[in-house]
Amino acid sequence: MDFPPNPALALFEPFIGTWTTVGTHPQVPTTLHGQTTFAWHESKAFIILRSHIDEDVGVPRGVAIIGSDDKLGTYAMIYYDSRGVSRTMQVTFEANVLSWWRDDPELSQRYAFTMSADGKTIVSKGEASFDGGPWKPDLDQTFTKVQ
Repeated sequence: MDFPPNPALALFEPFIGTWTTVGTHPQVPTTLHGQTTFAWHESKAFIILRSHIDEDVGVPRGVAIIGSDDKLGTYAMIYYDSRGVSRTMQVTFEANVLSWWRDDPELSQRYAFTMSADGKTIVSKGEASFDGGPWKPDLDQTFTKVQ
C-alpha cells in the first residue's frame, strides 16, 4: 500500500541524515561519542530516529518515531530504549530549533537542538527535573552531519 508523504514533517528535512555526536552528561566522567540517524520511514509518513553512544557507560541505545496530528498541528515522539524504557515526548520545531520534552512528576526532561545556518552542525542542550525539583543539566551533544 502506498502512502503520500506527510507534508507536516517536511520542515524536519534538514535533520534527515546520519550525524556523529560528541557530548557530555553530568553523571559520566568522560566525553561521549556516538551516532544519531534521522531517517524517513519508507512511507515518508514518519521520521525514525536512532541513537547510540559508543562508550559503555550506561547511556542506552534509543529508537523513536516522530509523527504529526494534522488536525491539531502538533508533533509527538514515541521513544524506546535498550533499558526497556518508553516515553512520549511533545515536539516543536521553530526557526532552527527542534525541541522535545515530557512533563512527569518523577522525571521531566527537555531538549533543544539548534541547527547551524549551514545545516552541518546541531548543538543540543538537555535538562532534567527530578520529583518536581529544579532543572539540572542532562545530556548535551554536538552533532556533525556525515551524510
